Amino acid sequence: REFESEIRFYSGDDPLDVWDRYIKWTEQTFPQGGKDGNLAAVLERAVKALNEQQRYYRDPRYLNLWLKFGNCCNEPLDLYSYLHSREIGTTLALLYITWAEVLEARGSFKKADLIFQEGLQRKAEPLDKLQSHHKQFQARVSRQAVLALEDSPDGEDTGLLEIAEPQRSSLADLKGRGKKKVRAPISRVGSAVKAMNPNRSCQPQASLQLSNTLSFAVFDENSVSGPEIPMLTAQSWPAPPVPRAKENELSAGPWNSGR
Repeated sequence: REFESEIRFYSGDDPLDVWDRYIKWTEQTFPQGGKDGNLAAVLERAVKALNEQQRYYRDPRYLNLWLKFGNCCNEPLDLYSYLHSREIGTTLALLYITWAEVLEARGSFKKADLIFQEGLQRKAEPLDKLQSHHKQFQARVSRQAVLALEDSPDGEDTGLLEIAEPQRSSLADLKGRGKKKVRAPISRVGSAVKAMNPNRSCQPQASLQLSNTLSFAVFDENSVSGPEIPMLTAQSWPAPPVPRAKENELSAGPWNSGR
């Protein structure tokens, strides 16, 4: 292919441009996905080839490649935590918006709000977009909580829901009638729908092994407390899973030798 040749013999100063065009061409040529397009495998090669080039860590194009690859992974939350620990995309609003949407889709409303708070504290760009998505998130949770309260019989405990107040870095309980509190139903939105879809075409299965020098941070489901982002625990991180269509063609290799 033309792109494969360009990547192999590229001698310019912006290799990300070639990969970015390659990904866009693949998406346009094979909009339905499938093994012919092999999008997940191309995405994996792209993020791997550029993994050590820190000049791209704040580049929206590079973050987009990672987030697209996250849609092909069984557990995108692990990938977002890895990006956070490596400071990849942490100055960009899209990382926090995508991360929060997946958490919201799973009913982790407090964690979703904490992710938004983290992005707001870092003034991730574009900041107005991040603020807008945060307000929409708060409105969804509030609206769903009210509907859940109206649908519940009097005297029936509908559980607990913690949502964010408009003030930054503060969390408060949404109180229902009397002393009752309610939990908003899960509403999958945005890219979280795709991330949660078990029938997508590029679910990975096997795993490669990263160099031991790489680590990532994982949310501890039981450790969330206070207004700050949950404590992140460094752990060795296996490479992103190999897409199922390519698991018999790719072999393990180090991830610490960027081009």
